[in-house]
Amino acid sequence: MIDFKALEIAPPPDTTCVDTSDRLSKGRFYKFSKNFNCFYFKRCLKAFTLAEVLVTLGIIGIVSAMTVPSLMQNHQRKTYVTQLHKVYNELQQAFILEMTEKNAVDLREAGLGVSGNMKGFIQKHFKVVQTCDNGIKTPCFVTDYKNLNGTALAYNQSGWSCGNCAAIASGASICVDNVKCYSSNYGGYSTNYGYIFVDINGQKGPNILGRDAFVMSYFPDGVIDLPLITPACRTKGVCNGNSIQAIRESGTTCEASTNYEHQQCLGKLLNNNWEMTY
Repeated sequence: MIDFKALEIAPPPDTTCVDTSDRLSKGRFYKFSKNFNCFYFKRCLKAFTLAEVLVTLGIIGIVSAMTVPSLMQNHQRKTYVTQLHKVYNELQQAFILEMTEKNAVDLREAGLGVSGNMKGFIQKHFKVVQTCDNGIKTPCFVTDYKNLNGTALAYNQSGWSCGNCAAIASGASICVDNVKCYSSNYGGYSTNYGYIFVDINGQKGPNILGRDAFVMSYFPDGVIDLPLITPACRTKGVCNGNSIQAIRESGTTCEASTNYEHQQCLGKLLNNNWEMTY
């Protein structure tokens, strides 16, 4: 006779599965899999030693110390050139617009041959934030400009008698002569011209001629260049026996400029397609 009660309390047959994963992981299959991954998938990881890390960081530091100052210097020079080029273009456009509006053949006929008209010209074409009738002085400029060699720049601080000066909204400060302030005659061709003084960031440093301060000349046709690059030189080739490029850098070098009549720094920029390579 079957004892059903005994069957009810009897334990079930042993169905426990043997876990062989641990044995497999430590067996030949595991070793093969590990070697396969290392060889084909580069999954074997190795750490750097402390000495290797320190040597790498040292190399990075040396390279940074050698390159970062040069990169920063190049960036600053590009910033100077960009700001100067902007003011240069704005001035030249203002001259052309003045002639166009007055239907004049040149700036003399447009009225810019008179010193008293220059203040109105600047205020008409630029957003003026500060008028400086006293010339290259505060509050538009500083009084201690230097050249690239560190020598103090000599200029007339008594005023800008041929024109007018102002600080404009872009942050630059400018002085513009009337276009008949100076005259030249070469090869039978005479012309007039005036000086322009530009400090691209006003009273901010470095206040060095050739970096943030520049002197240039403009002519009755509205073109801005150096005094010897006259309309006859540009259009007829009457250039004192030299090429335009040579004239722009002749005489006192950019680095040794001692007064606002020395404009070779602008000449270098014009010759080098607005790249400050000096």
